[in-house]
Amino acid sequence: MNRRTFCRLALTAPALLPSLARSATVESEVIDRAVQQAMRHWKVPGCSLVIVSPDKTLHLKGYGLKDIGRRTPVTADTLFPLGSCTKAFTTAALGILVDEGKLHWDDHVRKHLPYFRLSDPLADKAVRLRDLLCHRTGVAPHEMLWYRAAWSQEEAIRRLAHLPLAQPFRTAFQYQTTMYTAAGFALAAAAQVSWAEFVQQRLLTPLEMRATSLTTTAAEKVRDRATGHHHHGDDEVHTIADWYPMETPEPAGSLNSTARDLAAWLRLHLRQGRVGERQLISAQSLGETHTPQIHMRLEGITAELEPETDQMSYGMGWVIQDYRGRLMLTHAGAIDGFRAHLVIMPRDGIALALLNNLHQSRMNHALGNRLIDLLLGLKQRDWNTLLSTIAHKEQAKAQEDHQRFLASRKRNTTPSHSANAYLGRYVHPAYGTMRLGVEHGQLHWSWSSFRGLLHHFHYDTFVAQNEYLGEPLCTFHLGTEGNVTSMTWGPPLGVTFTRVRRKQ
Repeated sequence: MNRRTFCRLALTAPALLPSLARSATVESEVIDRAVQQAMRHWKVPGCSLVIVSPDKTLHLKGYGLKDIGRRTPVTADTLFPLGSCTKAFTTAALGILVDEGKLHWDDHVRKHLPYFRLSDPLADKAVRLRDLLCHRTGVAPHEMLWYRAAWSQEEAIRRLAHLPLAQPFRTAFQYQTTMYTAAGFALAAAAQVSWAEFVQQRLLTPLEMRATSLTTTAAEKVRDRATGHHHHGDDEVHTIADWYPMETPEPAGSLNSTARDLAAWLRLHLRQGRVGERQLISAQSLGETHTPQIHMRLEGITAELEPETDQMSYGMGWVIQDYRGRLMLTHAGAIDGFRAHLVIMPRDGIALALLNNLHQSRMNHALGNRLIDLLLGLKQRDWNTLLSTIAHKEQAKAQEDHQRFLASRKRNTTPSHSANAYLGRYVHPAYGTMRLGVEHGQLHWSWSSFRGLLHHFHYDTFVAQNEYLGEPLCTFHLGTEGNVTSMTWGPPLGVTFTRVRRKQ
């Protein structure tokens, strides 16, 4: 029996757990090489990894640097933000309330959150908690309603009512973060304690996840904390000074954790909701979060990234797919400077968590697949080369599109009016107020927590440069009398603001 075959049998046979520990020790060098190779390939400064079976921690280790400037090493206890991997904690918490009869997955959202609204009357009447949790409300992502928003979480939820549905209700998967914020508020209403208190008391404390926190305010007190990094217009890696601010607990993405703490979270799922001899959440309720709720189409870039998958769905806080004929649950988390990735193979009795500190890297996906292949003795594939080739193709296309955009510029044109004619307030029912003024002779804009200058592109189209938004286009529109009446912003906003007429 070769080493990989032995490891695979051990992972699926509880009677062989003592042998499993020895096998994992033997395989640790192979795992180390896989992690280090991936980090070099993707130029990731630091990474933390945990691999578990239902009863054991098989591998737990930090790699590389948590800060390239200070040269401090990542450990198994280094704190990282989890981003959207938080969502599964919210659905597990809701599952506990389902067990207690305090809510049901198919409750109308307004039973627990009276002010929740959707713009489509039929969707608004029918929308249930389950719809929020599997991203099938028909509302497009609209990430700028939460990203560095200048308003509260409750206000973001209220603004959903003013967004038209991009797809018919319950027909398509569209990832929508603010819907999870709403689900967390519904949880708080049903439990009569805040989402943060409930998650802490009913999940983190019984799981003994003592290093896990719910805000950046708490994370900033931790000394062993990773620093985010990014590529800034070149091939070099640079540090990001501060964590993305989440000073208020956010059900969609504010948890911070360590590889060591995540071992308990992963085992909870492998053990169908049990912690030791205690059933923390029923197998039925936890299993519901692992059950497909909406199909995710395997097309375009998604199909390229998943060549070993034939079907993919979203459950509630988890992506569910076949991987080389095996059941796989995954979820990714991304926030400025960081990536998180969780993988659970429920029928194989193995799960892992990967945390790294490089913005928008696909390393976690590639390394997660590589480690599963190793641990289950599957045929090896060069995931690093495959996924980086796709990433480079994406980058090349983006550069081509940008060059095409620049080439479309009509030279020697001027705006239809002088700068003063564009000044004032512009409003959108969901996105709020955009203000235009003049600064050093140039048009200046401010919206939410963002601001910057408008640089003329051609005719009445301008480029709005901003550190976080990139370079979205802004085009002004004229009424029948020739006056400026509105402005349309390209992605990432993608909405039209109507000018507020000045009182005569």
